[in-house]
Amino acid sequence: MQQEARVPVERLTSWIVMRNAWAIRGLFFIALLFLLQEARPVLVPVVIALMLAFVLTPVVRRLRRHGIPEALGAALLVGALLGTGGTVAALLAEPAAQWWERAPRTLAIVLSRVDRWRGEFLGQRSGSGRTASTQEASDPVKARLASEGVALTGSLLTEGARFTLSAASMVILLYFLLASEHWLLSRCIEVLPEKPRLRALVLGGLRALQRDLSRYVLTLSLINLGVGLATALAMGALALPNPGLWGVAAALLNFIPYIGPWGTAAALALAGAMTDAQGLQQLLPAGAFLSIHAIESNLLSPWLIGSRLAINPLSIFLSVLLWAWLWGLAGALIAVPLLISLRCICRRNRKLRVIALYLSASNRPCASLRSLLGPRRSSPAVPG
Repeated sequence: MQQEARVPVERLTSWIVMRNAWAIRGLFFIALLFLLQEARPVLVPVVIALMLAFVLTPVVRRLRRHGIPEALGAALLVGALLGTGGTVAALLAEPAAQWWERAPRTLAIVLSRVDRWRGEFLGQRSGSGRTASTQEASDPVKARLASEGVALTGSLLTEGARFTLSAASMVILLYFLLASEHWLLSRCIEVLPEKPRLRALVLGGLRALQRDLSRYVLTLSLINLGVGLATALAMGALALPNPGLWGVAAALLNFIPYIGPWGTAAALALAGAMTDAQGLQQLLPAGAFLSIHAIESNLLSPWLIGSRLAINPLSIFLSVLLWAWLWGLAGALIAVPLLISLRCICRRNRKLRVIALYLSASNRPCASLRSLLGPRRSSPAVPG
């Protein structure tokens, strides 16, 4: 009898311990999320530098094979990236400043048009009343824009200073990571237990992660370059000023899943409102870009990225939501590379391989629920 009574007590104790363990894990996960959010100014440049180091390490390694030291190869590569980015920024600074100066006035015009269309839709009685209501609605908009102009400028200067500091920290860290890649990798392998299989597994995982990230970023860069060229040609055909600016903006923003393309479409809709076009013709630039984006996302990207690098769209959407909430646009930018890194880790851990199945996209048709719930059918016996 004592042994029979002892069994439920042991089960209850193990259940309480398991429940407390899961509660502690949940609290740790919540605390980790808020820690990541609060440590954004420090972690964002570090994570971006690590991602870029994984992508650019094969280039530095190839230069080292040709007799160029890692420090010199890293300096040449980082200098080439900074020179290219600085040249593009210098060429596009003037047209971007012109669009930025015209944006507040255009925004006020767009808001007044929206208010007039709303008044016409609601069916106001007289034209004079409609004009008066439009003026009453547009004057507060102008006053609001004028009052918040100083605050907007101050916030832009503050964010610009933070961005400059983070960018400088990221570039310096990227150089040191590229210059000391072989040293860091050898030290990471050295601290592992002296098990050749484990060390080979870790080294193979790091090489595979570098290969997957490099292939993904290179493929995505080529796709976005095509999107930028197509957007520039389309904006030039529609006689939108500075088509090259919109092509570069479309190519850069297309690196951010979901958020970037819709941000480009919204900017082009606002730019269309600045032109002399009337009615629905103002939406032609945004419509042209959305057509290009539809072709790219439904035909070009699945064909070029392939099944090896394909990620489940639901996983991408959830990852973008999570990292955008934590780190803003920078988090949305690195959401997919982080997802690829997580999948690469899960593929090499037996306990986490089921997570890799959910993260990967597959063209294999799913089995029907009836076949999954029903009993297994035994193969028919072969008559002897």
